[in-house]
Amino acid sequence: MDIAKLYQIYLAHPTVCTDTRQISKDCIFFALHGETFDGNSFAENALSLGAAYVVIDNKAYHQDQAAYILVPDVLETLQQLAEYHRQQLHIPIIGVTGTNGKTTTKELLYSVLSQKYKCFATKGNLNNHIGVPLTLLSLTSDIELAIVEMGANHQQEIEFLCHIAHPTHGLITNVGKAHLEGFGSFEGVMKTKGELYDYLQNHQGKVFLQGDNEFLQSMSKDRALTDITYYGFSEHHDVQGGLIVADPFIKIYWKKAGLSEKQEVQTQLTGAYNLENILAAVAVGLHFGLTEAEINQGISSYQPKNNRSQITKTAHNTIIADYYNANASSMHAALENIAVIQAPNKAIILGDMFEMGDQSAIEHEKLVIKAKSLGLAQLLFVGKAFYALKDDEALFFENTADVKEYLLDQPLKDYLILLKASRGMAFERLLEVL
Repeated sequence: MDIAKLYQIYLAHPTVCTDTRQISKDCIFFALHGETFDGNSFAENALSLGAAYVVIDNKAYHQDQAAYILVPDVLETLQQLAEYHRQQLHIPIIGVTGTNGKTTTKELLYSVLSQKYKCFATKGNLNNHIGVPLTLLSLTSDIELAIVEMGANHQQEIEFLCHIAHPTHGLITNVGKAHLEGFGSFEGVMKTKGELYDYLQNHQGKVFLQGDNEFLQSMSKDRALTDITYYGFSEHHDVQGGLIVADPFIKIYWKKAGLSEKQEVQTQLTGAYNLENILAAVAVGLHFGLTEAEINQGISSYQPKNNRSQITKTAHNTIIADYYNANASSMHAALENIAVIQAPNKAIILGDMFEMGDQSAIEHEKLVIKAKSLGLAQLLFVGKAFYALKDDEALFFENTADVKEYLLDQPLKDYLILLKASRGMAFERLLEVL
């Protein structure tokens, strides 16, 4: 079946599902493959649960019914259908990528732009070769503007996602040391993230650029980008802003170039590193015609979730829950943030960073050295990479279970505590003992 015909079926049944545990009535089930499963084997079950059609690529599971759609490759068909759908939608799509802050920036953009437009933004972390197509296929005809997050762990992945989503606008939050196993080097990270700039340059797109970031500036100059709105901390940018206080929630100011009047906004975010994410949302909001009041409302009303820069109060402590993910640059930023927050007792519990390749040992050591320099009351390091650096100047644990047992025996009370680790460390298990 060609994509145009499949698209007509999709228009009649515009809900797409790839998991039989989430089947909804009259959806289209795409039988994707995984490392440990073959979605084709769930096709019959999907129909029995209420799916209208199943898209499969294994003839062994095909039945002579109209509900079965046999294609050469289910994943490629999903991606082609998503691109075809996007091409029918004559709306702006803002592509967002970067090493750190892309999800927070995406959510800030959504909170701001929703003050004026009917918006849609990537749900959760659906930002890869499967997630981006699912995001696009969730766009209904009444959506006026979409924000699509694009993640990558190897080169040419952003390029591929751009050719599915066709962004008209875009921004790279920053570039840092993450997924080095897949990218090969920091230069590989820059090249891959820069694929968003490449696409926008080649398709007359608009770039929003953090003008104080030397790496982004270099990437922009290398491509001779022209249609740019600059945001950052320097006076000459189109949008300039700064931090007023971080204690622990940040209050910021921003203003447009050439104007002396400053807008002040109290946020529900912690972390001075979020200032540039906020300024990105301001720059995009102004470009799309929002008023200062609408922008400020979008920023002040945004509440972080999913354990990203999230303040959690327990019976005994205040927790900066930031353990959705971690890499070298975000770890350093988190340490710098807790260092400037005013609190009588401060502690950090840092867990291993994954996918750091041959840079793992040196990057973990840099973090230990930096943490020791901050004069914090308690330093706890967790995981194999950190444990290999064990000494008598801090507490080191081989795994999350060990540090949890320690905290049960030696509880922390009346502390401001930073919890930061890669997702695989499962730091959410520590909240019950803090």
